[in-house]
Amino acid sequence: MSEPLTMTARADMPLKVVHQALTDPQQMRLWLAEQAECDLPARYAFWGRHVPEGDAPHQHLLHTDDRTLRFSWTLAGQDTTVEIGLAEERTESTLITLSQTGFDFAHPGALGMLQTFWALSIANLVDHVEGRPLTPKCDYSTADLRGVVVITASIAEVYDSLINSGKVSRWFGFPLEIDPQVGGQYGYGKILDLEPGHSLTIGWGETNVTTWELDGSGGKTTITLVQSGFDDRQPPYAAWAGGLCGLAELRRFHELPNWQPIWQHEETSS
Repeated sequence: MSEPLTMTARADMPLKVVHQALTDPQQMRLWLAEQAECDLPARYAFWGRHVPEGDAPHQHLLHTDDRTLRFSWTLAGQDTTVEIGLAEERTESTLITLSQTGFDFAHPGALGMLQTFWALSIANLVDHVEGRPLTPKCDYSTADLRGVVVITASIAEVYDSLINSGKVSRWFGFPLEIDPQVGGQYGYGKILDLEPGHSLTIGWGETNVTTWELDGSGGKTTITLVQSGFDDRQPPYAAWAGGLCGLAELRRFHELPNWQPIWQHEETSS
């Protein structure tokens, strides 16, 4: 039996603020899903094109209090259980821990998308409560995988943070070896095209291609992230949501003067 998916993030806001964002349907529609309903202790549901199998609400509330939210979520015909717990780290800092049963990295459908779906959702929850711009959500209804964000940093700084192994390893949260030239290594991928200061294209074998396009002015950089080269009948939604989540952390890396990653890594996490 596989271990539940588990992840923990830090939000620099009081617990009551995070709990309100987690359970207020109007706020949920900003950081989580197109459609959301919350009537505690009876109902907690979300659906729409930004949710795997989001044709209808498939959640059923199991338990709630001022620090915990637990609900079942039927995906790929399987009943899974989600628990979101809040812990006060400091007066102005809250740890958000999410776990979900049923995650299967190799599953071609919804169960294989859960890790990156929640990573992007929680990243947007953190930015929402901290008053920062949100990252585009993954649209599971289309094969047009394109997202745009604006980063308050020069184009030279942003570009360097995409091709410098040390910097990428910091904001990405995983050590990556990068040889910044066409044909060079980019982690597990290969650099297919490189226009210094403007664009970077990475191929991931036969699965898909990632392109970062940069345009800068006035001390700000617009990044367009595009995923292409895949079978339109089976878009790589899991990888795409993960790429968007990385974009959220890249923006925080540049814009927060005392940046620390939101993700808290523990030996028990998987």
